[in-house]
Amino acid sequence: MKKILKLSLVCALLFTGLSTYAIDGNEDFNLHVIKNNGKLISFAINRVTKANLAIYDKDGTLIYSESASGKDGILRTFSLEEFPEGTYFLEVEDTAKKVRHEITITDHASVLSTKAVSSVYKAGFSAKNASVASR
Repeated sequence: MKKILKLSLVCALLFTGLSTYAIDGNEDFNLHVIKNNGKLISFAINRVTKANLAIYDKDGTLIYSESASGKDGILRTFSLEEFPEGTYFLEVEDTAKKVRHEITITDHASVLSTKAVSSVYKAGFSAKNASVASR
């Protein structure tokens, strides 16, 4: 019984450590959804001091853009009350890459996806520890 209890504790610590590492990421910025409250969305971008933020509709039409900056990262809250129902995309671009997240707006709420829909590195930059095979 003691062995099972010790093994369970070790597994719990291991998974906690892995999830903490995944949140912090490695070298690139990560967007963290802080809260979705009705038509308000709040998010933080770590490891970035300057970035361009843009919101596009599903057809690719630019609806909003701004240059954002922060000392240790960027923290933003957007009110999407004036937006009609539908799917939109939040695009965050820094000097190294461009990341796109999906925003879904319904009659009563808006939801910003925690996972990126796409992530594109710019020319001259590459992901660390990445390899490409060709034939």
